[in-house]
Amino acid sequence: MAKADIKPKSIHHAKKWSDDVENLYRFQQAGYRDEFEYKQVKQVDMVECWPETGFVKKLQRRDNTFYYYDKQRECEDEEVHKVKVYVY
Repeated sequence: MAKADIKPKSIHHAKKWSDDVENLYRFQQAGYRDEFEYKQVKQVDMVECWPETGFVKKLQRRDNTFYYYDKQRECEDEEVHKVKVYVY
């Protein structure tokens, strides 16, 4: 299957916080499902991340404005259940 044809097979909501959930939260705040969709839409190979934590540092929204994120956790416990986890 071509890289551009990647579609999720299923979806569920996150139950507890993790590094992966944190990054999904950041992608979804910027209007994307996840890193796969971001790379597909923006046609980039890499996402800029903080070297210390591995969390996403900067994302470009579809309207070309940027979201900048801190090194520390931004997804609070009360927001975790809103994060959608896609399975490919």
